[in-house]
Amino acid sequence: MNDISGKIQGDKMNHSHMFTCRQVAGSLTVTFLATVLLSDVTAVAQNPQLEEKLMAVHQAQMVNKQKLAQYTWQESETISIKGEVKDTKVYQVQMVNGQQQKTLVNNEQAQSGGREGRLKERIIEKKTEEYEQYGQQIGALAKQYTAPNPEALMQAKQAGNISLQLGPGTVSLVIKNYVKTGDSMTMTISEQTHSPVSVQVNSYLNDPKDAVTINAQFAQLPDGTNHVASTSINGVSKELTVNEVNSNYQKM
Repeated sequence: MNDISGKIQGDKMNHSHMFTCRQVAGSLTVTFLATVLLSDVTAVAQNPQLEEKLMAVHQAQMVNKQKLAQYTWQESETISIKGEVKDTKVYQVQMVNGQQQKTLVNNEQAQSGGREGRLKERIIEKKTEEYEQYGQQIGALAKQYTAPNPEALMQAKQAGNISLQLGPGTVSLVIKNYVKTGDSMTMTISEQTHSPVSVQVNSYLNDPKDAVTINAQFAQLPDGTNHVASTSINGVSKELTVNEVNSNYQKM
């Protein structure tokens, strides 16, 4: 009986010891995770240089948006597949309620050349519609990156998704998860005007396999209004490229 009683007491002590160890391990794990999360939040909150840059960009964009709304301009859009130009359109553009409103003024589609049967013509028409629709989709995607969104920038900052890279007279905002999960954007800002100089993006449409790269260059009008001068958008999987050039800015 004494042996049995001693064994029971020993089992209880071992069980109590194991339970205590698990409590300590769990407590250490929670403490570690809390420390990591708190250090990340503190690092984001204690970056006054980033905060200062974002506030300057925000203020510059608010002023620039009002100035750009006073203009109308032309946008030339060229769609190419595997380097061969398929379609060129010219739009008249102006800002309406903070959004671009485009009116088609010219459309030059590439001619197939030679005599085609009716069936082949329909196939060509269908493919033309497909690449035009795809071109519009990646063009609309590009607009989400080339029109700086102060609210989205602040959200990215709060999530710890922005880092700074200093250059000669510029600062680059390196941003991840900006419009889509897994995307990346580098927005280079002028230190003097706090307006974009260029934007480089790696993104996608609905599926990460449908990769889209975007390269935009900005310029300034004589009165200092900042605008997108040119954009090159490449739909990698379809080997389709959209080139947009903005010009002929006129005050309304």
